[in-house]
Amino acid sequence: MMKTTTRKQVMSLLGALGVSLASLSVTAAPEFPPLPEVTGNTVADKGTFEIKFSIGTTQSGAQYRGLEYFEKVVEQRSEGRIDVKLFHSAQLGDDLQAVSSLQAGTLEMTAPSTSPLVGMLPQLAVFDLPFLFPTPEDADRVLDGEVGQKMLKDASGQGFIAIGWAENGYRQLTNSKKAIQGPDDLAGLKVRTMQNPIHIDIWRTLGANPTPMSFAELFTALEQGVVDGQENPWITISASRFNEVQSHATETNHVYTPFMTLVSERFWKRLPAEYQALLVDASKEMATYQRQVSRSMNDQLKAEMKASNMSVTELSPEQIAAFQERLKPVYEKWKDKIGEDLLNSILKKS
Repeated sequence: MMKTTTRKQVMSLLGALGVSLASLSVTAAPEFPPLPEVTGNTVADKGTFEIKFSIGTTQSGAQYRGLEYFEKVVEQRSEGRIDVKLFHSAQLGDDLQAVSSLQAGTLEMTAPSTSPLVGMLPQLAVFDLPFLFPTPEDADRVLDGEVGQKMLKDASGQGFIAIGWAENGYRQLTNSKKAIQGPDDLAGLKVRTMQNPIHIDIWRTLGANPTPMSFAELFTALEQGVVDGQENPWITISASRFNEVQSHATETNHVYTPFMTLVSERFWKRLPAEYQALLVDASKEMATYQRQVSRSMNDQLKAEMKASNMSVTELSPEQIAAFQERLKPVYEKWKDKIGEDLLNSILKKS
C-alpha cells in the first residue's frame, strides 16, 4: 500500500508541475551521441542579449540534450554575446504557460509539443492523426521541407515566431491482457488516452474502450486494473516503469508528435537580423542532433523493455496496413476541420 501511495503522490506532484515523465531517468541511463562540433561563421557583433529557453521535459531526455547543442551553437558563433540559459522540468511553466510567457515577452524561447497548441493553432491537429508518417524519415522530409516551413510561417504571429521543429516521437501501445497484432485484438480493451478528441476517435474506431485520464493517475490505474493499457513513447513507458504492470507492448508507431521551436515575437523584433538568422540556423542544427538522440534512445529503451518481463510485438507492413484501413474513417471525420489541402500536401510527401 505504501508503494502505491508514494508513487501516486509523486505522479500527482509531477502532473501539477506540468512535468512529463518522458525524460526521467531509466533503469540503465541511455548513452547519448556526443555533442557535435560547431560549424559556421561567427556572426558580427550586434550587441548582447540573454535568452531564457524553457521546456517541460527534464534534463535527462533527448529534448534537453538538443537544447544543450543549441546553446553551444549560439554562444560559440556569437562569441558569448548571446547568453543562453536553459530551464527544464517546467521550472518556468508547462507548455501552455511557457507560450503565454512568450506572448507576454517575459520568456524568450520554448519548444512545446504540438498537441497542447491545437487550441490556438488548429492546423497542428494534423499531427494527431494516426499513421501520418510511416517512418521517421518521412516526418523529417515533411517538417524540414516546404510543407513544414509553411506551417511554421502560418503558426507565427500570435505573440511568437515559429522557427523550427524537433522530435517528441512515436507513441506505442502497452496492455496487461494479450499481444496485440491486429485491430480485432483491441475489442473491448480499456486504453487510457489523453483528453484529445482525435486520439479518443482512434481507439474507439479500433474497437477499444478509450478512457481519458490524467497521466498522474495512470500507473495506479494500470496496477489496479481500472484500465488495461495505455499508449506513450518508449521513453515514457520505460521511465514510468509501465513494464511492472503491463506484460505486453506493441510497437505500433501510431502517432508521431513533433516539438515546435518558438521565440517570443517581442524579443524577435528586438534582435538584429544577423542574430535572428543565427537562431534559425541553431534551431535546424539542434533538430538534426536531437532526432539522432531521440531515435538512439528509443532503440536502447525498446531493448530494455524486451529484456524485462514485457513481450514486445513488432508489426509487419501487412499488419500495419490493417490498422490503417480500419482507421480511414478518422481521416474522413477530421480532414475538413484540419484542412484538406494541408493533409493532402503531407500525405503526398510521406
